[in-house]
Amino acid sequence: MEVVSNITNVEFGKMINAAASALKDNADKINKLNVFPVPDGDTGTNMTLSMASGAEYERQETDTTIGALAKATSKGLLMGARGNSGVILSQIFRGFASSVEGKTTLSARDFADALMGGAETAYKAVMKPTEGTILTVVREAAGAANQAAKEDNKDVVKVAQAAFVAAEAALATTPDLLPVLKEVGVVDSGGQGLVIVLEAFFAVLSGQEVGETTVDNAGLDAMIKGLHDSGVQGEINPADIKYGYCTEIMVDIAQGTTYDQKFDYDKFYNHLAQLGDSLLVINDDEVVKVHVHTENPGEVISWGTHFGSLRKVKVDNMRDQQVEAAAAAQATKAANKASEQAAVDLAVITIATGAGVKDLFASAGATVVLDGEQAPSTQDLVDAVKASGAKAAIILPNDSNIFMAAQQAVELLEIPTAVVKTRTIQQGLTSLVLGYNPNDDLTTVANEMTDTMAEVISGALTTSVRDTTLGGLEIHDGDAIGLLDGKITVAVADNDLESAAKQLLAQMITDEAEIVTIIFGSQSNQAGAQAIADAALAIDEDLEIEIHDGGQPLYPYLISVE
Repeated sequence: MEVVSNITNVEFGKMINAAASALKDNADKINKLNVFPVPDGDTGTNMTLSMASGAEYERQETDTTIGALAKATSKGLLMGARGNSGVILSQIFRGFASSVEGKTTLSARDFADALMGGAETAYKAVMKPTEGTILTVVREAAGAANQAAKEDNKDVVKVAQAAFVAAEAALATTPDLLPVLKEVGVVDSGGQGLVIVLEAFFAVLSGQEVGETTVDNAGLDAMIKGLHDSGVQGEINPADIKYGYCTEIMVDIAQGTTYDQKFDYDKFYNHLAQLGDSLLVINDDEVVKVHVHTENPGEVISWGTHFGSLRKVKVDNMRDQQVEAAAAAQATKAANKASEQAAVDLAVITIATGAGVKDLFASAGATVVLDGEQAPSTQDLVDAVKASGAKAAIILPNDSNIFMAAQQAVELLEIPTAVVKTRTIQQGLTSLVLGYNPNDDLTTVANEMTDTMAEVISGALTTSVRDTTLGGLEIHDGDAIGLLDGKITVAVADNDLESAAKQLLAQMITDEAEIVTIIFGSQSNQAGAQAIADAALAIDEDLEIEIHDGGQPLYPYLISVE
């Protein structure tokens, strides 16, 4: 391998984007490492979306020093972090960024120190660090990188290789460190994700072929919208707009009959810079996309044709849009004023999936109900609290995989916010119905909601997605399985959900039970819920039964006993 003495901004950008691409390509593989054989394993998806946010922030950063790019990546991961795995990944890059602050390039020693900083920060972020997880993998990778830098401080490739090889070895040991992994025969999913990230880093630095990085349309469109919105605002007089046409073009480089100039980024950019402002030019080897505010859209279009074939042209008259924006701004001001008058002092932000379940939370007093089909990011939670207009807020995650993102949101918010650690939909509903008093202070309400959620027993029914053995229970692909407070306690062959429900109810209904609530999902119906209700009454005829159409996916029945 060729010796590489330093990581420049170019290599760093390639490393981050290659890692994001590699996680996307391997998301399904990581998802399938879920310990429970339930259909909602999403570690791969969460890490992919988190890293994609980090990569997008890195691409948008205009300061090309390593320190600035790493900080942008860290910020993107922080705001886009989804699930506990995404949050821990964001903490690794937070420590990495802190270590390289102010640096323009990274030496082998700098790179190793950054990985060590990432491991240290990740461990500190977890209240009770567990070995056999992504934490073990990052610690071993950082340690190997440190040793490699001691042995050769002139080659970053050797440091990257040492980190990747050690990460792979550490991943292989995770089943020996965490018994539940060994029992079901998988390695840690978060650790697998980190191995993929470090492998991408090594591939870039060693000159191996990695996935092509193409123009990110979604990320670019978001950037363009931000630039466009900055030029069209309700407070601006249309006559004051200097450059009145928002112009976008996409050019297939070196294609078509008008092509007569070889593409050179600086030449291409500098000419456009003379034609207007809010200029954005992004390209790969095949396509260049342009956004610019100008008085001469025709000249922008003509310039693009010299370098290839036009694929897209879009021109908006910003002065006309400004007249509409001014009217909309007045309407927004009026709406905001009315919203402020109606704003609650103490908001509850909760996460749920299924239209019926969302309605249950809204009717119980939730201020904002976020969709939980994909775990919300830190940014989603921050935005939801801000949108509530409240003076204080409580977040109900209803899923332990959202705890860390919720806590990160608390740290970023300016208003007092608490996380009530509800692990299930049933705990969330119970804590809201019995413990939420909007007239009490934040601490009192949070404590009361925490206490009341303990009064409910949570059950769920779904179908296994693979063969495994868990807690001594043999489970086969397609079995109906019952979860009691998050642990699989029932497995019934041939997807016999009704039989599994009866067995689960026998474990849930105690002498103190008074109310059984059954929420049926999109894969079940009222008749099936009634059969489960009849089974509950057969155990105790004095029970009060409630049935709701939740519409939730993946889990045909959610059952609570109070």
